[in-house]
Amino acid sequence: MPRRLGGRSGRGDLAGLAQDPAPTTGEVVRDVILVTATKRPEGVDVQDAPVAVTAYSGELIDALNVRDLEDLSYYAPNIQLEDIGTSEGIANFSIRGLGVNSSIPSIDPTVGVFLDGMYLGINSGVILDTWDLEAVEVLRGPQGILFGRNVTGGAVLVRTTTPTDEFRWSARAAVESGLNTFLSGVVSGPLSETFSAKLALYGNWDEGYHENLFDGSEHGEGHTYLVRPAFAFRPNDSFETILRLEYGEGETDGPASQNHVNGLGIGGLFPRDSHRFSIDETGFATSEWFNVINETNLDVAFGNGTITNIFGWRDYQGESLGDIDATPSFLFHAPASVDQEQWSNELRYAGTFGSVDVTAGLFYFEQELGYVEQRLLLFGLLNLIGGGSVDTESFGAFTQFDWNVNENLIVSVGGRYSEESKDARVQTLLPAALPFVDCEVTVGCSSADFVDSDEWDSFSPKIGVQYFFDENTNIYGFWTQGFRSGGYNLRNTNPAFTPGPFDQEQVDSFEAGLKTDFADGLGRLNLAVFHNDISDMQREVNLASSATAVVQIIRNTADATIQGFEGELTFQLADNLVFLGSLGYVDGDYDSVLFDISGDGVVDETDLNLDIPRLAPWTYNLGLVHDLRLEDWGTLVSRVNYSYRDEAAYTDNNLGFFDEANILDVVFTFQMNDGRTEFSIYGRNVLDEVTYGNDTQLPATLGPVPLGGTFSPLDKGKIWGVELRLRN
Repeated sequence: MPRRLGGRSGRGDLAGLAQDPAPTTGEVVRDVILVTATKRPEGVDVQDAPVAVTAYSGELIDALNVRDLEDLSYYAPNIQLEDIGTSEGIANFSIRGLGVNSSIPSIDPTVGVFLDGMYLGINSGVILDTWDLEAVEVLRGPQGILFGRNVTGGAVLVRTTTPTDEFRWSARAAVESGLNTFLSGVVSGPLSETFSAKLALYGNWDEGYHENLFDGSEHGEGHTYLVRPAFAFRPNDSFETILRLEYGEGETDGPASQNHVNGLGIGGLFPRDSHRFSIDETGFATSEWFNVINETNLDVAFGNGTITNIFGWRDYQGESLGDIDATPSFLFHAPASVDQEQWSNELRYAGTFGSVDVTAGLFYFEQELGYVEQRLLLFGLLNLIGGGSVDTESFGAFTQFDWNVNENLIVSVGGRYSEESKDARVQTLLPAALPFVDCEVTVGCSSADFVDSDEWDSFSPKIGVQYFFDENTNIYGFWTQGFRSGGYNLRNTNPAFTPGPFDQEQVDSFEAGLKTDFADGLGRLNLAVFHNDISDMQREVNLASSATAVVQIIRNTADATIQGFEGELTFQLADNLVFLGSLGYVDGDYDSVLFDISGDGVVDETDLNLDIPRLAPWTYNLGLVHDLRLEDWGTLVSRVNYSYRDEAAYTDNNLGFFDEANILDVVFTFQMNDGRTEFSIYGRNVLDEVTYGNDTQLPATLGPVPLGGTFSPLDKGKIWGVELRLRN
């Protein structure tokens, strides 16, 4: 039967700061985690949640020695949590072959990121650092009923720790290759019988990982500072309100831009399998943000339920300059700025009436977004500038009923109605010298050659069933729909194409899964199969242009089918040895093509036979964790993990692509018996695999000047590090 665990998830608990002796890594990976994916106030055992979800507790994140969400990209099947690389911290997340390829902020994501229940409205500033966390949940597949639009691929739920009722503290210090230093600390405790507080501080100083062969300088220098206070008021067992604040700022060099042979065999300065690059513009990326999130929970007698309200406000500003030609010549440099402010509020109720669990709520979201991009071409002789603004207002109402037919069978029915409006003002990228073009990076655009507004509405239904054979094994299946918002292109690079509006995207999803603990609790196996029909697929068609270097057009390009399977296995091979593995497969094809995605001027079989971008057919992961007890000294924990991801297309015309990736990570951690001190030596990507944020194709010539090759921002390669963790 379902394991219904009581106690609101996170109340009075601070992950990683327990006063009891810290669990070993082997114990951590076997732990069952309560997840919030079903929005039940008490949380749900991850093994009971009728959805494909991979959950990481704060302790497990520490044990894996990951630094941000991107580091989790290889640990679960069919997911890619990538930074596009054009500017620091811009997410191009993809799950089950549904993702985006763009740094244009007006493109709504297919994978929604939620920080403490607040939806993050743009992709900028979403590669969140994994510190001070209670848990991260990666939900695969559309989550449109409970989480709304723009989660057609899935959702990433990030939960920070809450203030504790007892005094706790922890501190971490780490140094990695390239003299990359991390310091963080958390202190939490009561200020009175009903009031508690937390303060978390984080700093990162990076001296640069890559060498720029243009001048021999270290490239990638930067810093990030974060302060995260939180306050909790709990006057009784029925009420709590938690106020979370966060201020952060960061600055780093621009992309480590590599130019290699493009998909047509033209140009290229360095081989694809090297970390070599040479650029004349170091560039930069700065960001500053402030978050306010207030969560209030009130237990009520009606249905023995809980009313939850989550209010969120976020202000984000970013500025960047990148060497997009990726050569030691001044051919294509691009300053840009983004300015975003969002407000949101979710009010929901969850309760039980006899055999029926009810979850219902209202959601409101408002966003003001401004963007400016400048293109300095041909040694700065040609100066193009453009951008604009999009204001968004969105409303949603949702409900889900879970009928416990008997101790073994649950039938679920739910739906969400959403409506959204957008007002756009767009200035096409044109020569800055033109008298009617009035745009300035960091200031905005007062001119516009396109002004429009549009609205969309949708209803997302869901029907599901779950059957528990016993307390250790259950199967589930459901059908649902998800929608991705329509909108406008703030980077309009070709006057022949309007900036929009493009229409909303629809996904019909069928999923079935099995979750089981077996062999007397030694093993845990989760399996899922899925079939997605995508209508009016939104794509940013990225094509080379001798006039503007790159043309980016956002359109509803195709209908497609994506299907596959995935599995995750944990098995205790011995008292001190645990195996972890996962396997994912995705197959996708276009059913019909509505736009010339190949760029050859016609829509025909050539377009229909192209691969869907960011769809890597095979992913798998193999890992071992070994605990060695050293009597009175402590425990030595050794972990080795190997991950594989198939080659995948990057651009819609398939000329740009991602190579297959083989990632090997190792960690050796010594944990003292007092549970208060840990020291780790670790290596990430120790095979020094070369990976990129994107693989944009450059034209053979830019005006009269030869160019060719690609703009391919390099990720870091092999990293070695040491870390010290202390707690009370």
